[in-house]
Amino acid sequence: MSDTTGTPGTTGRPGRVRRALVAVLGTLALTAVAATAASTSANATAPPPPSGWTEVFTDDFNGAAGTGVNTANWQYATGTSYPGGPANWGTGEIERMTNSTDNVALDGSGNLRITPRRDAAGNWTSGRIETNRTDFQPPAGGTLRVESRIQMPNVTGTAARGYWPAFWMLGTPFRGNYWNWPSVGELDILENVQGLNNVWSTMHCGTSPGGPCNETTGIGGSTPCPGSTCQSGFHTYRMEWDRSTAVEEIRFYVDGLNYHTVRANQVDATTWANATNHGFFIILNVAMGGGFVDAFGGGPDANTVPGHPMVVDYVQVLSSGGGTTPPPTGNRNAYSPIQAESRDTQSGTVTETTTDSGGGQNIAALANGDWAHYRGVDFGSTAARQFVARVASGAGGGVSGLVEVRLDSRGNAPVGSFAVGNTGGWQSWRTVPANIGAVTGVHDVYLTFTSGQPADFVNVNWFNFAR
Repeated sequence: MSDTTGTPGTTGRPGRVRRALVAVLGTLALTAVAATAASTSANATAPPPPSGWTEVFTDDFNGAAGTGVNTANWQYATGTSYPGGPANWGTGEIERMTNSTDNVALDGSGNLRITPRRDAAGNWTSGRIETNRTDFQPPAGGTLRVESRIQMPNVTGTAARGYWPAFWMLGTPFRGNYWNWPSVGELDILENVQGLNNVWSTMHCGTSPGGPCNETTGIGGSTPCPGSTCQSGFHTYRMEWDRSTAVEEIRFYVDGLNYHTVRANQVDATTWANATNHGFFIILNVAMGGGFVDAFGGGPDANTVPGHPMVVDYVQVLSSGGGTTPPPTGNRNAYSPIQAESRDTQSGTVTETTTDSGGGQNIAALANGDWAHYRGVDFGSTAARQFVARVASGAGGGVSGLVEVRLDSRGNAPVGSFAVGNTGGWQSWRTVPANIGAVTGVHDVYLTFTSGQPADFVNVNWFNFAR
C-alpha cells in the first residue's frame, strides 16, 4: 500500500540492516466487462480449490467473537512505523496501529474486522496484520492466486474522509530492511479511499521518484465494484501471477472481472527479474490519511466518523501448474566455489560487499528461518561427503545457529550442518567444514539457517562440496 509521498513498510525483526533488491513491474491494461454482483452475506467460507489448483494458505477467520487473529498465520504491525523505518509507515498516514481487539478482532461469524477508532483527544488507532509466511510466489511455469472476500468500511461521503483500506503484498526482502522500496516490489490487490465506489490495484517497482514504474504513483488500474457498491456488500478481490504464459503477467480481478494486467515485457528485464525473484507476504490494514487519501481531498477531519470496519471473510492462496522449481540442469559444479550471492531464490538475505579474499559480495545478516536456494548443483556419480562454507559472524554473546544443507526442498531433512557463532566480526571470515550424507546426481541445494535466538548470527561468502 503506497501513495504519492513515500515508502511503505512491512514487519521484521530489529537488528542489522538486511535484505536484497527486487522490483515489480508494470503497465496497465484495463478491461471493462460484465461481472456478477457480489453477495452481501457476511458469513461464507473459503471456496474449495477449483480443479487443477492446490491450496497453499487459507484463513477463514473462524473463532470466538472479540478474539484476535491466529498468530500462527499472522503477525501484528504496531505503532506508527517499523523499527528504524520511515515515519508514518512511509505513506503519511496518521493512525497508530495496535494489536488491540478494539482494532483487530474476529466477529464470531467467520469474519475479521479491522476497525479504525478515534479517542476523545482526536487520536486515531487502527490495525495492520501481515502473514508470517513470506514465500508466496508462483511455481515455475505455474500460477499463484491470492484472493480475499471483503466488505470495505461501510461509510461514504464526508463521514468517510481519510479512510484507506487495503489488501496487498510486499516483497520479502523488505521485511527487516524498510528502506528498499520500491525495488522490492509491491502488489496492491485492493485499495480504496474516501468511501468511493471504486477498487484500485497497483504494482510498484524500480526506483523512486519516477523510474520504470512511474513512482511514487506506480502502475495501476481501477474499476467500480460490480453490482453492490464496494462499501455496501462483499466482493471478491483476486490477484493471479501467471508464469505459464509466453510473457509472464500479473492480473487483478474483482468478482471475476479482470480489470488490470501487468506484463513482464512492459518493463526492462532487470526490473522484472528483481521484482519477481523472491516470495511475497500478505497485508491487511485500514489506514487513516496519507498520500493516496490526499490525492482525493484529504482527511480525516472533524466530519470523519470512526468505527467502520473493513470486514474480511477469508484470505486464500492457491497454486496451479508448474513445479516448485525448474528441473535441475546441472549448471553448477558442486566441487567449485558457489558464490552465496548467486542464489536463485531466497528469503531474508541481503547482499553486501565483502572484504574477504577475492572481493565480490556475500549474503548477510542471516538469522533463524532465512534461506537461500541454488538450482542445479551437479555432484556427479561419486558421492560427496563433505560441505565447506566460508562464513563470518559478529553475533553478540550467546548468539549462534546452524548452517544447514537441504536437497531439493526446504521441507526435506538436512543432509548436514555445522554450528557457528561469533568469529570476531561480520567480515572476519573462517572456512568451516561439515560432514554430510553421501550425495550424487544433480540437486537443488538449499542453505537454511536455524537458531534459537531471533538475532542475525552469520554471513556466508561461498560454499562448495568435497568427496
